Amino acid sequence: MFSIPQPETAENKWRGQLDRFVKNNQPELAALFWGLWLENGNNQGTIGIDLQPTPHFVYCPQTEIEKLNERVENRLQEILGIIDNNKPETEVVMIGIGKGEIKLIQFAPKTSPETCFQEVGKNVDELLDILEQRLVEQIRD
Repeated sequence: MFSIPQPETAENKWRGQLDRFVKNNQPELAALFWGLWLENGNNQGTIGIDLQPTPHFVYCPQTEIEKLNERVENRLQEILGIIDNNKPETEVVMIGIGKGEIKLIQFAPKTSPETCFQEVGKNVDELLDILEQRLVEQIRD
């Protein structure tokens, strides 16, 4: 069974914008993911991209995602499973947050996140600044 893509509405426009941002910035997002992984492991939770009020990066603690899952009758169980089984050496997992909804962001970059981090050649703070600026521009358009 397949689903037919729904037209982009004002309410779900953020999802398409976020998809395009991720697609256009995969190496940098993978580098950021790896840099934050080196600094914190998963002690802080999963990296999130919060679009409200101004797009920025946040940490989504595991306990908060679990609480949200309980409030929405376990509809996030699959997302929790993906987060729990993430292999940071090969794939990037983040959570997009917008309009009272969340969206899983998951991709395997062309090279490993570690290689992306080395090739991009920027530290975590520089990556955050660059990506947040690009994110604001992407969501504004």
